[in-house]
Amino acid sequence: MMQRRHRMFSAAMGCLLLLSAKANAEIPIERIEQAGFAPERLQKINEFVQRDIEAGKVSGAVTLVARHGQLVHFSAQGNFGSDDPRPLKEDTLFRIFSMTKPITTVAAMMLYEEGAFHLGEPVSRYIPELESVQLLRDGELVAPKQPVTIGQLMTHTAGLSYGWHPNDPVDQAYEEADLTHSTDSDDFIARLAKLPLRFEPGSRYHYSVATDVLGVLVERLSGMSLEVFFQTRIFAPLGMTDTFFNVPADKLDRFAPNHYWDAQRGSIAPIPAAMAQPFTGVTAFSGGGGLVSTAKDYWIFCEMLRRGGNYEGTRILGPKTVEFMTLDHLTPEVRNHGASEYPDSHLYPGQSAGLGLGVITDPAQTGVISSKGAYSWGGAANTKFWIDPKEDLVVILMTQVMGAPYGDALRFDLKVATYQALTQLGPSP
Repeated sequence: MMQRRHRMFSAAMGCLLLLSAKANAEIPIERIEQAGFAPERLQKINEFVQRDIEAGKVSGAVTLVARHGQLVHFSAQGNFGSDDPRPLKEDTLFRIFSMTKPITTVAAMMLYEEGAFHLGEPVSRYIPELESVQLLRDGELVAPKQPVTIGQLMTHTAGLSYGWHPNDPVDQAYEEADLTHSTDSDDFIARLAKLPLRFEPGSRYHYSVATDVLGVLVERLSGMSLEVFFQTRIFAPLGMTDTFFNVPADKLDRFAPNHYWDAQRGSIAPIPAAMAQPFTGVTAFSGGGGLVSTAKDYWIFCEMLRRGGNYEGTRILGPKTVEFMTLDHLTPEVRNHGASEYPDSHLYPGQSAGLGLGVITDPAQTGVISSKGAYSWGGAANTKFWIDPKEDLVVILMTQVMGAPYGDALRFDLKVATYQALTQLGPSP
């Protein structure tokens, strides 16, 4: 009797796992197990996402997990939008916003490897419009003690801002300058050059438009628009066919609508078209937040980093360069000044800054399962990726909701669901 029950239970579990595998991009169970995951526990990712869909926190999400370069989870759940019943698909296009920043930093480091600049050089050497930028100190405009350097752009220590704080006079000036509506990169720099620095360059971490400036630097040094540089030097060589500043007309039907958290309704609502950032007809290419991509395309980019700058025989960066980018580049004093601004700083507890990336320095302080040395970045619409060299993991979350008070919870749930499913620890089988 017990044997019969055991056989029935085993058969039922086998059917369940088979169905799960089919729903999960038909990934073979054997591959999941060989990668050191328990297939049934990995389904916790789908459970968490479904819970958030039913709670009205997201309309849908695409989640992807890869280990040792092999997909072990790839799932699309929910609908395109709260008022769009079409089912979300694995190839859905998402606004990745600040997940553009690591790509821009990679582009700059490609030029760095070619000898185009040094990290300690003043930005104004290549963007002369910024040579006379001033610092607002105690209500007076003064010359900064040191010029803004290229390396400071990559670590958000340049003294620049985003204009998010209405009570700060520098941020008020940013708001009035309306940088997001620049017509092109020259117009962006012209507007930025009139704005004061918020603090001495190199003195503190402060999340800012620094990576947008870095994107302009790439344009000036390469002689290409950022759109052309990305396409010819990164996307085409890597086979990233679904990543762009301007969504092609024949792919607009795959472009998910964006949402915002409506506190009065207690659920998400579509962002009105008049308020939405355009992703067609774009002429000002934001290196800090302008790209659209898919989970699979972004996985290719992450795989290139995980493999030390090489993907399927195409080398974008040298492995030592990638290693250097993922080190902690902040002194304790500089980091602590930035950490005091959390969450606006995007400098989470237990995290510091690499070049264009956030780097986990103390997993215990993060408050969620993680690994020392893991690096990541997220986007304003609650997209997220992280790469964990210790566990040889790449994890990606794609959804579209702005201003949600539970954004960190979505990302932390994905971490818990991923790491709890591991059965084997370590970087290789």
